[in-house]
Amino acid sequence: MARFTLPRDLYHGKGSLENLKNLKGKKAIVCVGGSAMKKFGFLDRAVNYLKEAGMEVELFEGIEPDPSVETVMRGAEAMLKFEPDWIVAMGGGSPIDAAKAMWIKYEHPECTFEDMCKIFGIPELRKKAHFCAIPSTSGTATEVTAFSIITDYSKGIKYPLADFEITPDIAIVDSDLAETMPEKLVAHTGMDALTHAIEAYVSTANCDYTDPLALHAMTMIKADLVDSYKGDKDARAKMHNAQCLAGMAFSNALLGIVHSMAHKTGAVFEDQGAHIIHGAANAMYLPKVIAFNAKDATAAKRYAYISDYMGIGGASEGEKIANLIKYLRGMNDSLRIPHGIGTYGADSFPAEKSFVPENIFLERLPEIAKNAIADACTGSNPRQPKQEEMEKLLKCCYYDTEVDF
Repeated sequence: MARFTLPRDLYHGKGSLENLKNLKGKKAIVCVGGSAMKKFGFLDRAVNYLKEAGMEVELFEGIEPDPSVETVMRGAEAMLKFEPDWIVAMGGGSPIDAAKAMWIKYEHPECTFEDMCKIFGIPELRKKAHFCAIPSTSGTATEVTAFSIITDYSKGIKYPLADFEITPDIAIVDSDLAETMPEKLVAHTGMDALTHAIEAYVSTANCDYTDPLALHAMTMIKADLVDSYKGDKDARAKMHNAQCLAGMAFSNALLGIVHSMAHKTGAVFEDQGAHIIHGAANAMYLPKVIAFNAKDATAAKRYAYISDYMGIGGASEGEKIANLIKYLRGMNDSLRIPHGIGTYGADSFPAEKSFVPENIFLERLPEIAKNAIADACTGSNPRQPKQEEMEKLLKCCYYDTEVDF
């Protein structure tokens, strides 16, 4: 038996933010990140709509990119004092992810962060509050997923929280918010969305309900991501929908080791001044992981089908997979995303020198590989890597070398 879960309601299209005024409740806490939602007027509009709904509103602002355990605990404390019956999270993936974790702690103050990390082990929610998510970026799709990513900076590790309990009750996918994204964010979130769709399609948990969502998302991203990156507003709107479809797919089909590796390399080099942005990490690692997973016959067949479905094609299964890898590398070039950690992070493109020194990378490699294997996303990957294989794969991702094992 399998389960397919989405938000109870999803409002989409330009101006759909207005649906906030139809929420029923007494108190709403609005969780946001930096200044963008305030700068472009969306925060004020959200607050006014909630007040129009008859609610008392409080703000929890300043949630950082890649939110920390400490931020989650501070937000939960604010919720415990205010006692909202609606949690409204708006912005990029970070404030929404953080608010999901705050929600758990608010409803269950006895829950530790370690408890939250128990996969599909979160206690029942909605005894105190319901959750509404409003994304401003087109990539994470956390507004429709059962996942949240929280960083423990003391360990330099991102932890995925996973449980259908934290799937939002309402998602508002308003493309007006996505028009404010800078081009680099468009690139990184767009490749995150494409990775979601591809990993969901080849995941061992894929099914008839998730496959159409994943495949359609891929074709939309292929058609619209580069134009969205160049500033086309119609393409931005289409990408906002595409990333949401990809999220519906992976929330139910799960992911694979592209995300495992991205989670465990994102913050581990913070002490070197090198934060590997999640979407960029996915973009760099995806072609390498496809080559690794394609040694599995079932995965190879699915990658070849993706190539055909996206119109990339090839004469044989091997050629189709090679063409898919080539296409993804070309997409990275179009979006000015490097091909490996060894050329990641400098101002020039491609970088002459990485922000991640080679000696530091090699020194930390065994621990990174170990943590990536233990990541929640690894279990649904079509090919299970051993420690030695994960280390070799990560080396390929650093040096941008061919995966032949």
